Amino acid sequence: MSLYDETISKILQLPEPLVKEVSNFVDSLRLDQDSTRSALWMHSTEALKISTSDISDYSKHPEEYEARLARGEIQQ
Repeated sequence: MSLYDETISKILQLPEPLVKEVSNFVDSLRLDQDSTRSALWMHSTEALKISTSDISDYSKHPEEYEARLARGEIQQ
């Protein structure tokens, strides 16, 4: 029997209030995973944007460039 099947079997033996707790826990795990994926995607998208942009993009907005440089978002 697979871990998946064993887990389902255990859940089927629980009373309704505990099944609700299990369901809430699974929801929180999925939300955490989605949040992590979202953060990684945002970070990689920003990194790609920075790496494909030209310094001339920043020369139009030197304050923004300096702030991003100070935060470590870009490297010289």
